[in-house]
Amino acid sequence: MQVKDYIRTIPDFPHEGIQFRDVTTLFLDARGFRMAVDQLLHPYAGLRFDKVAGLEARGFILGGAIAHQLSVGFVPIRKAGKLPGKTIRQDYALEYGQATMELHDDSLSPGEKVLLVDDLLATGGTAEAGIKLIEKLGAEVISCAFIIDLPELNGRKRLEDLGMKVHALCEFEGA
Repeated sequence: MQVKDYIRTIPDFPHEGIQFRDVTTLFLDARGFRMAVDQLLHPYAGLRFDKVAGLEARGFILGGAIAHQLSVGFVPIRKAGKLPGKTIRQDYALEYGQATMELHDDSLSPGEKVLLVDDLLATGGTAEAGIKLIEKLGAEVISCAFIIDLPELNGRKRLEDLGMKVHALCEFEGA
């Protein structure tokens, strides 16, 4: 089996016309989960990272496992109001409106090398907000890793236009 085979599609969630790609079925299967983590790490063999940053919420699951494998720290990037202590903020556009991501202001040091992780790359807005937060603290995003890329939504191009390397395990057509 391939990673894509473990992912279920739920039609019309959270809105009519959306094909929701559900990675929780991948996380439920020990073999599938290990395969995904190993494949997410594969292109980075021999590279040094100081931290792994995960985007809320499924990026926490992946990011924690990857940080463990790399023996580095994990940095959560959360929706506004979820982190205690002093944070920095980055707004980003949603399909209808705006949202804000936050990062503890002491979670990264200048010059640290970071791998940014999430389950799915759609428009790239959340990932771009995460990149900007990391860079505000003087750290450097070496690459962005995702299980799923939705190429029709152009998130990969958006991140590559920012100079980012993007690694995704599989693609699904449609939004």
